[in-house]
Amino acid sequence: MTLWVVKVGTSLLRGETAATIDGYARCFAGAMARGDQVVLVTSGAVGLGCQKLALSRRPDTVVALQAAAAIGQGALMALYERAMERHGYSVAQVLLTRSDLADRRRYQNASGTLRQLLSWGVLPVINENDALSPAELRFGDNDTLSALVAAAVEAQQLILLTDVDRLYSSDPRVDANAEPISDVRHPRELDQLEQGAGDGGRWGTGGMTTKLAAARIATASGITVQLADGRDPACLKALLQGERGGTVFHPHPEPLGNRRSWLAHVLRPEGELQLDAGACDALQHRGASLLLVGVTAVRGDFAANQPVRLLDPQGEDLGRGLCSMDSDQLRAAMNDPSPGESSPVVVHRDGLVLRSR
Repeated sequence: MTLWVVKVGTSLLRGETAATIDGYARCFAGAMARGDQVVLVTSGAVGLGCQKLALSRRPDTVVALQAAAAIGQGALMALYERAMERHGYSVAQVLLTRSDLADRRRYQNASGTLRQLLSWGVLPVINENDALSPAELRFGDNDTLSALVAAAVEAQQLILLTDVDRLYSSDPRVDANAEPISDVRHPRELDQLEQGAGDGGRWGTGGMTTKLAAARIATASGITVQLADGRDPACLKALLQGERGGTVFHPHPEPLGNRRSWLAHVLRPEGELQLDAGACDALQHRGASLLLVGVTAVRGDFAANQPVRLLDPQGEDLGRGLCSMDSDQLRAAMNDPSPGESSPVVVHRDGLVLRSR
């Protein structure tokens, strides 16, 4: 049995939306009939809302986008429900915000709910809660959301369906020399590719930048990511039967565990700690916890047990950690060290995740 997470982008659900969803539903039903499990992360609520309102362009204010999503979300779910019912399967709507996943207990609850739906043979249909989510709580794109969901349910495969056939070295719409990329095997390759990624265009918010970010999250969690052309449902059918997509992002050979994946990718750092060279070496090469003596600067205001970004002496991102002290306590301890006492732990190694290099 394979647990698949499939993400469908906004650009694929414009035009003949019902026919497109019917085609995807046949693919999902076929996979479920073979004993696989499928989670769907779908965009399209804002686009459908705009269609119903006959808007000539996508709104550019948060309030207007939320209102359009409120109109389109019900219509979107109705299309998926009718399409899956034709094959004898039920669907369940799940709307998420970043705050739903940022709390560890709620993250576990969301994971448990999705697993229960899958055990019942139901297709979970997930979207960001665009209608109510304030801007600071939004994922910003469903590519990121799909990767976080894939990690939460411990999926084996994440399929990112888009309106291009594969990843290219740069935007093929503007660069005639853009080269197709079939495989991405290391985070360093992702770093290079992000420099040439394009934006989401007029009707999308993801573009290649967020697809690469999603691939980074999922592969770090041990998940294979396939970027493929979703304009023809036959491509999705082939993928769910074991064929490969246009670009395959291979999983990291030493994947993060569930908790470390949550820490690395869901939580937003509330502050920064700059470290000296000795502390960086201890964290990277000896599996040590971060001690107070290794902290050279504190930036931002944060409470105890909140996530912070860890920076090396040059200011480069080293990783994330849950700080055992609040920012005021940390500054006070740095300014008034107690002679003869061992340096206290600021970030325990169990609450620490380092960036892949």
